[in-house]
Amino acid sequence: MRIILVTGTGGAGRTAVATATALAEARAGRRVVLVSGDTGDTGDTGADVADTGPGTLRLLTPTPAADFRREFLALQARSTTALDLLGTTPFEDAELTELPGSAQFALLRAVRDAAVTDADLVVVDLPPLREALALLALPEQLRRYLRRLLPPERQAARALRPMLAQLAGVPLPAQWLYETTARWEAELAAVQEVVDSPDTGVRLVVEPGPAASDALRTARLGLALQGLALDAVVANRVLPADSADPWFAALAAEQHRHLAALREEHPAVRELPHLGRAPRGPEDLLLLAVEDTPAAPVPGWRVEDRREADGILVWHVPLPGAVKDGLSLVRRGDELLLAAGPFRRNVPLPAVLRRCTVTGAGLVEGDLRIRFTPDPGLWPKAAP
Repeated sequence: MRIILVTGTGGAGRTAVATATALAEARAGRRVVLVSGDTGDTGDTGADVADTGPGTLRLLTPTPAADFRREFLALQARSTTALDLLGTTPFEDAELTELPGSAQFALLRAVRDAAVTDADLVVVDLPPLREALALLALPEQLRRYLRRLLPPERQAARALRPMLAQLAGVPLPAQWLYETTARWEAELAAVQEVVDSPDTGVRLVVEPGPAASDALRTARLGLALQGLALDAVVANRVLPADSADPWFAALAAEQHRHLAALREEHPAVRELPHLGRAPRGPEDLLLLAVEDTPAAPVPGWRVEDRREADGILVWHVPLPGAVKDGLSLVRRGDELLLAAGPFRRNVPLPAVLRRCTVTGAGLVEGDLRIRFTPDPGLWPKAAP
């Protein structure tokens, strides 16, 4: 299954592009699922989006409020004993309102649900760029938090909890807590598998202008830090270059200068015309469709073994657009805390590097090279 994640700068028309792409692929005969919680950018399309011809198009809309109430009430029901001990009054469905962050979790759940359908293609309308990058990093981050707070190995001692509770005189964490954690871990792992799949691609929608190149650099750096690739840049609302009006021609020339700058930074730039109005119905949307292309290769994080030359190993981390002053590296146990510009990630070290010490790092043309020296106390000794 092919999955296209569409994001972009605010107001650039990412929702219209995502909807148009899904509609065009459905009309070409494919089974398509469009995941979108925002219908404000598509114009007056209404139910006409479902008129796809030979294929099928299903709209999957996240339900943040309903998801939040369902999860909260289920958690409350499983913790009745503990809440009774505290003398708390349980909440009822009618008095619950969703909390900040519910929309992000609902969107991730919708992406997971779409990935297990029989669709040929899933198009996901993500939030604006910065929010989208944070959203794509969320499953891995939350799984790390769960493992730290409730390590899986503690569950092996669950058979001892009744006896320990009698000795201590207080109830210990109930089995439902570990079961709930395991369920959350499974759901997050399923979402992360979708995001990390080689069949998943990311598209950036921008309007040619001063902010477009900055958005592209931000997208490439943020995605690369997560080990993801940018498939294509979609330049939306491009003005025609052959106008006889000097004022209009100057605007078009300015746009095309920015388009040239985008092409210098990314090889796959797709242009979409300015319609002169908001898209009205499927026929207008089809003018904004971007044909599907193979997913871009994921930037490889590789370990170079140079022990025979200078006794070190080098971990190559591609970070296009990174600058030296914006980089930070901290080794903590078997993880590397890596910061690049405004982005951070806790990266598990490859097994071969866990027995080494960090001895330096350098940034060469977007390639972060972290040097490791084998620790004699941990490295296997060669046979005599």
